[in-house]
Amino acid sequence: MPAAAARVVLVTGVSRFLGARVANTLQADPGIERVIGVDTVPPDTSHGVSLGRTEFVRVDIRTPSIANLIASAGVDTVVHLSLVTSSSVPRAKAKELNVIGTMQLLAACQRSPDTRKLVVRSSAAVYGSSPMDPAVFTERDEPVEAPRSGYAKDAGEIEGYVRGLTRRRSDLAVSVLRFANFLGPGVDSLVTRYLRLPVVPTVLGFDPRLQFVHEDDGVEVLRRMTVEDHPGCFNVAGDGVLLLSQALRRAGRPSVPVPSPSLSMLGDMGRRFAGLSGFSPELLRWLKYGRVIDTTALEDELSWRPKYSTEAAFADFTAAQGHGPLTALFGRTPR
Repeated sequence: MPAAAARVVLVTGVSRFLGARVANTLQADPGIERVIGVDTVPPDTSHGVSLGRTEFVRVDIRTPSIANLIASAGVDTVVHLSLVTSSSVPRAKAKELNVIGTMQLLAACQRSPDTRKLVVRSSAAVYGSSPMDPAVFTERDEPVEAPRSGYAKDAGEIEGYVRGLTRRRSDLAVSVLRFANFLGPGVDSLVTRYLRLPVVPTVLGFDPRLQFVHEDDGVEVLRRMTVEDHPGCFNVAGDGVLLLSQALRRAGRPSVPVPSPSLSMLGDMGRRFAGLSGFSPELLRWLKYGRVIDTTALEDELSWRPKYSTEAAFADFTAAQGHGPLTALFGRTPR
């Protein structure tokens, strides 16, 4: 559905791979007059992603400064990508960044007469992972067991606050995107670190179905949601699924089945001795039960299908790894 051209776009979380790539894509659009990227630290451009004409402003969205920026710049479109999913960030701080930061940002959007569109990165983790889950989650489904901790719980709270905003500002076009786990050469996350381990521990007795979205497809979905009007909540993932055992065989990674309590202990050891950020409760449940989401609504809305299937996204990720599996332990901090 074509929309009036976005003139001034604000992107949160531009110091992370997704925010940087989305800002870079939007700044190249001649129909957008101005792109403003915000984060608490400057973006790292050493990995080949340039922000181009994006204007970086160092702002903590937990503070009233974000409202001042939105008002003074006449921001008409907000793309909120700063969901912290890494367990390497202390839990209290991550909760503040995710929930308190979003509350401040939404309050600023509500007060701004110029703002007319909001695009929010959420996560398919809001559905949880349970042995009683449906085979495939649609956007209408509720979690069988709602997440009780971590970024998955934060994402659910964020979506609740977004729904509140839509009731107060019915004129806003609001798009909420529930992404499967990202994969691609530029992605550094808890999941990619797990998949890059030299020997990968799995949960004894479980072989979950997994789904991924390639970073290129994720960026394209966010671009379309920004330059067009597609209000609603949408699942985002590549077609098809992979069993964890299939994925590890294709990656050439040896694996060892480990009882679930022992896997938690291994995560604690990795956090202390190898710099690994641990096996969060969300990751452990995902490694047991997996999660599959239906993307029909997104494909119908955009008249578009992802370029990469789940299998192709995984293949591109593994092809980019070369011979450096130990970067999973000693490389960059996942964001």
